[in-house]
Amino acid sequence: MKPLFALATAFALALPFAAPAQIFEGESITQETLVDHAEMIRIADAIDAAVDAKDWPLARSFFTDQITVDFTSHVGGDPATIPADGLITGWSGNLTAEKTSFHLRGNHRITFTGDNSAVMLSHGYAWNRMERGALPENGSDPLWEVWGTYEHQFTREDDQWKVSGMTFTATAERGNPFVRNTPGN
Repeated sequence: MKPLFALATAFALALPFAAPAQIFEGESITQETLVDHAEMIRIADAIDAAVDAKDWPLARSFFTDQITVDFTSHVGGDPATIPADGLITGWSGNLTAEKTSFHLRGNHRITFTGDNSAVMLSHGYAWNRMERGALPENGSDPLWEVWGTYEHQFTREDDQWKVSGMTFTATAERGNPFVRNTPGN
């Protein structure tokens, strides 16, 4: 038994069955919803960890084949539905070995939108470092960071939760735009 599942199961079994506690208004905690919540949070956090480790096959494994993405507040353009492989190709082309990243999220809030769908809102932070950014001609600062909110849309496929949509809304950023905009070597 996976440790997270065992912990979630033990917690769920300790809950009183006569009057279930509430996760959010209108949602009762059950063993299934507790496990689903833990799994969706694990997946969103694992995407961040895989991206920072540059483990692109692992990062790809958390998405449906097609994904709706909206990073317009961050990079412009329009929301789009694209192959998840294209998303990973874009990320891996920008976050090469030369560029170090650190992603962090918290304050996860999940709402089930159907039997096999859910939406998770969270706060996010990303930090990027590229030594080339410290050169005077590139802005003299090797760092760039951004804060914002994420919305992950989840779909249950073959009894597994996968991310089918992802929106990032930037609320603040600072540092060298060269580091953000320049793919690493």
